[in-house]
Amino acid sequence: MKRFWKKNPILFIGIAIGIIILAIAAIAALTYILMSLWNGILVSVLTVKAITFWQALGILVLSKILFGGFGKGCRCHRHQGGWNNKMMEKWEKMSPEEREEFKQRWRNKCRTWKGFDETAEKSVE
Repeated sequence: MKRFWKKNPILFIGIAIGIIILAIAAIAALTYILMSLWNGILVSVLTVKAITFWQALGILVLSKILFGGFGKGCRCHRHQGGWNNKMMEKWEKMSPEEREEFKQRWRNKCRTWKGFDETAEKSVE
């Protein structure tokens, strides 16, 4: 089975550029919202100085570094109770022959990757 980006590289590049543009637009929108809220609320309530767009962007980056925001939490626990556990259960229920067949299927899939050296694999075994 050919990969999507191998079949349509121009379409893939177009989608990648579109995603990058959307990400930049989302960051710019968040920065503008932060700047507007800061200048609209905090300037009058706390008597702080108004901030520029770039200062608001700096505050967003700083908050990301300090608090790890904008995401769904720690990614290390994302698969708890999910795919990982199901795969481990399936693996433990397999017979040694089924395990070897499974490994061989994945080896065959990985041979399509760039840089695969069949002689290196044979020397390891």
